Amino acid sequence: MQYQNLGKSPLKVSRLCLGTMMFADQTELAEARSIVDHAQEHGVNFIDTADVYSKGRSEAMVGELLKGRRHDWVLATKLGNMMSERPNESQYSRAWVLRECEASLQRLATDHIDIYYLHRDFNGMDLEEPLRAIATLLQQGKIRYWGVSNFRGWRIAEMVHMARALNMPGPVVCQPYYNLLNRQPEVEVLPVCAHHGIGVVPYSPIARGVLSGKYAPGSQPAEGSRAARGDKRMLETEFREESLQVAQTLKAHCDGSGRALSHFATAWVLANPRVSSVIAGPRTLAQWTDYLGALDCVISAEDEALVDSLVRPGHPSTPGYTDPAYPLNGR
Repeated sequence: MQYQNLGKSPLKVSRLCLGTMMFADQTELAEARSIVDHAQEHGVNFIDTADVYSKGRSEAMVGELLKGRRHDWVLATKLGNMMSERPNESQYSRAWVLRECEASLQRLATDHIDIYYLHRDFNGMDLEEPLRAIATLLQQGKIRYWGVSNFRGWRIAEMVHMARALNMPGPVVCQPYYNLLNRQPEVEVLPVCAHHGIGVVPYSPIARGVLSGKYAPGSQPAEGSRAARGDKRMLETEFREESLQVAQTLKAHCDGSGRALSHFATAWVLANPRVSSVIAGPRTLAQWTDYLGALDCVISAEDEALVDSLVRPGHPSTPGYTDPAYPLNGR
């Protein structure tokens, strides 16, 4: 396993981070234990979850699985998404941040969280209150570092400068949705992270399964697949004709060189010098072990040129596409 500093911090993380969004949802405890055991045996020391994953049950499962080996892992979790229909159990009021951190600590069966993410931005949200709450958690020792996920570049810069004004540590990591079908973070997010020494840990390097090559354009997805289950975020993002076509072109390219498309796609993200680690979120042990092949996959100049010809740097695979979960407010 290879390790890299998380941005300019001295914290070293494995190049693959075990994502646990499927734990306690599609992945039962025994299978999850096999995945965690295998990951640790192969040098993975970075694990990622969130309060909203299965409404706390993923965190609880991770806590169970890390008993007796908590300090072998850099443990990351997140808050901000809606945890209930109650009016104050989402976003980042001071009351909710402090209360939900305590709830996550209990579910994770630990006295501290290594990396605590603000899971998403909310249009018009003032940043000072959540940052002051994060500062309190840092001072109390309940979190060691903090980061952001799904924030636009200018908001990340604003948080860096506000943290300095508040005399508190700034974010050490950013978790964007970044893969070769969605290159939009290359415009602002990756540059601002490089400028401020923030580590980048993208999620969904295989585009929620599209870059496995298993979805053919114009055909029904296989029963049991994420697309067949009608996964909302997949259908909103990468399950588009242009993305499916790009995936098939790259699959043929990879087949010709004896590589798996999933390895190629993950290795392409890792080949970006601004990326510290990549989140691999398996449902099964077989899916997890497949991710490890990406570490031995080399991306050549020819490979880079082919990807650039299919999806231009800084652009999505579909011209003009924007994620409906993060609408633009230009007018």
